[in-house]
Amino acid sequence: MQRERVRNLVDSPRFQKFIIAIILLNALSLGAETSDSLMSAAGGVISFVDTAALMIFVVEMLLKLYAYRLAYFRDPWNCFDFAVVGVALLPSSGGLSVLRAFRILRALRLVSATPSMRKVVTNLLAAMPGMGSILGLLALVLYVAAVMATKLFGAVTPEYFGSLGTSMWTLFQIMTGEAWPDIARTVMQEKPFAWVFFLGYILLSTFVVLNLFLAVMVTAADDVREDENRERHEQEAADETASYTAILGELTSLRAEVRSLRPTTDAQAPAGLGVGTAVIRIPNSRVHPGRQLDDAEIAHAVQRYRDGEPIGRIAETLGASHASVRSSLQRRGIRRSR
Repeated sequence: MQRERVRNLVDSPRFQKFIIAIILLNALSLGAETSDSLMSAAGGVISFVDTAALMIFVVEMLLKLYAYRLAYFRDPWNCFDFAVVGVALLPSSGGLSVLRAFRILRALRLVSATPSMRKVVTNLLAAMPGMGSILGLLALVLYVAAVMATKLFGAVTPEYFGSLGTSMWTLFQIMTGEAWPDIARTVMQEKPFAWVFFLGYILLSTFVVLNLFLAVMVTAADDVREDENRERHEQEAADETASYTAILGELTSLRAEVRSLRPTTDAQAPAGLGVGTAVIRIPNSRVHPGRQLDDAEIAHAVQRYRDGEPIGRIAETLGASHASVRSSLQRRGIRRSR
């Protein structure tokens, strides 16, 4: 019960919003540490905010470990939070002083704490397989273009295309759109038709290959959305099945209660009756004129009639009409015992 309360606490929207606020406050304090003027004016407060935020993150992690136990590490986002908080707890003195720079990684916890950001990262990870193929295609285009540029322009502009490595770096710079007109103009002073090469390379690398990245991202986002919709539909179907099962259980119990209100037989016969004679007990003594007696009721009526009990009392006990009991006895040809 206590573990369930802790789980409800750490999963509550208010607790999540509180953690997001602490992450933002901690990110501001870590940024303020880079300012000498702010540190000189309020260095103590900034350090206190940083330490308090770290303690809150540690308490949050311990609460989740208590609530989920080893299942805590099944969520990749929990593993990411554990690593970020763990790095912040390492000593930052001596050779590990460089770890102080990694404290800002705590600001990345905002990604794990915000569902919309988690969805964006999930889309990026889902697009990785398709991006790998596109990166391979882009590397192939870059390599082929570098070999051609080295052969064509190496003697003219060795500072840009003198070797294969230099050509690849220059073409990568052109692909990003950085200073490519200056490079092309320098080459075209010696090779007037070099614009054909540069134009084809830019169209292929920038507008075709990079647009493929966008296409893969959109496709991956659609796949993730379909998976989420399918999981939601499966959850809704499971909830509906559970509700139907509960309704069927209630109907079964209600049917059992209705059956208990019907006439029941008692295997114990009263004194004076033969052994094994069924006694019919009718909870409701209201007479049903049109009801016909079954074999057990007729046998019971015959026994009581032979014992001298009036037909009216027999009919009242069985919940049937006087005429129905009389006709049943007459069909059997029953007479009173003497």
